[in-house]
Amino acid sequence: MFADVRWPRSAIAIAALLATSASLNAQSAQRDAIADLISKSGRTGKVEKVAETVPRTAGATPLGPPVPGTAPPAAAPPVPKDPREGEEAYEQARQLMIAVDAILRDAAEQRSEAQKLPGRDEFILTPLWTETREDREQRIRGLLDSALGIVTDVPVVGMQKKVEGLRLNIRDIEREIATMKEKQVTAPKDAMLPGVLTDTVASLDGNIKDAEKRIEKNRDEIAKAKVEIAGALAKSGVELTPEQVDLLLDSVLSGDLVRLVATFNAAKVIDTQLGKLLSAAGDNMEAARKYFAMHAALFAMLVHAQGSAIEKIDTNYMPKLDAILKDITAAQAKTAKLLQGENRPDQKRALEANRDAQKVASDAAKGYRRYLQQQREQIAKARTRAVHDLRIADNTYETVEASFQLKNLMRDSAASFEAIQKLEAPTFDQIFKNEQLRQEFENLTRRLDAPSS
Repeated sequence: MFADVRWPRSAIAIAALLATSASLNAQSAQRDAIADLISKSGRTGKVEKVAETVPRTAGATPLGPPVPGTAPPAAAPPVPKDPREGEEAYEQARQLMIAVDAILRDAAEQRSEAQKLPGRDEFILTPLWTETREDREQRIRGLLDSALGIVTDVPVVGMQKKVEGLRLNIRDIEREIATMKEKQVTAPKDAMLPGVLTDTVASLDGNIKDAEKRIEKNRDEIAKAKVEIAGALAKSGVELTPEQVDLLLDSVLSGDLVRLVATFNAAKVIDTQLGKLLSAAGDNMEAARKYFAMHAALFAMLVHAQGSAIEKIDTNYMPKLDAILKDITAAQAKTAKLLQGENRPDQKRALEANRDAQKVASDAAKGYRRYLQQQREQIAKARTRAVHDLRIADNTYETVEASFQLKNLMRDSAASFEAIQKLEAPTFDQIFKNEQLRQEFENLTRRLDAPSS
């Protein structure tokens, strides 16, 4: 459902704009007769009888004596195997729809019923036994979270989590190295069974070198994972330079953005299937409304995912970064004041080095803040479009009288769906032109990603 998106080298693809895992064209070409597909797969997990008189399978023993003059019942013809079974794109679409179908149906039903409930502002004191619209919306958010958990359980998200885990390994090893270097200051040069009974300068030095090798191995694994992620994005038509992949994965938003990638990719797959189911419903208005309500629930899932990312930026990352900037500014003021005093040459050199380091930290933090703000603006713009389309879908669902109107709107919504994605976010090229800035950017990511105390 998404048009091809051009990605200039100077633009990082924001996750709300991307499609991942597999090419949409390949998926579309390999998915037709979705209604038949889902009926084979037991979409709701419940097997329904087609008729009461199901022929016995070959070899079954009759319960009573055979009726004279009658031939034994013929075995049921085998169900022809779908030629696409076993293909990656076909199986992905089938499993995704099976997994998320029940939740989407429930979310669609709950959203419809929520409109009929009174809001809390209609009561002076809300009765304990009365369910309000806000109560139902809380339940809906829980359903949408469940749907997001399913659609983001994909390889590209796993790769991103692998990168996070490898970075944590590096961080732990670096702490070990720092501890060993501290021990070297007071460690003896020689001892009985060095490194076993007593740490010596030499044994600690060997341990440090081993730890540094482990860091390099983790970095090699990160580099391989980045190539895999870039390949997954390229399959969906999103070409990123190595520097852009670095920025995507090295920032504190990496997990949020990659999950948004997976969410939009899954939404396209599911919405394509819903469109085919809606067409297969023909003039059955009840079925058409059911599928269209699930289509609207998809938009609600996207809006929820985008809103969650924006909330995390506003309530977690930005406040932490502002606090870091405040500390840096205070340190710069102290350094400037100390430089005005009487200092020995060595003291002056130390203060000047501190001043230079603080400037690098300040530049990186300000650039990081711009980056987060620009990413937030891009997600917010996409969310505004998604909210608008969701309202139109809800309004149409409430007023439509013919199934063909729903089909037309779902077809037209494809263009709107694509427009939500056609946004670009700026890069942070200066990070990659200055190794000091790059290191400071990574340090800031660690601080922003640390749990709040």
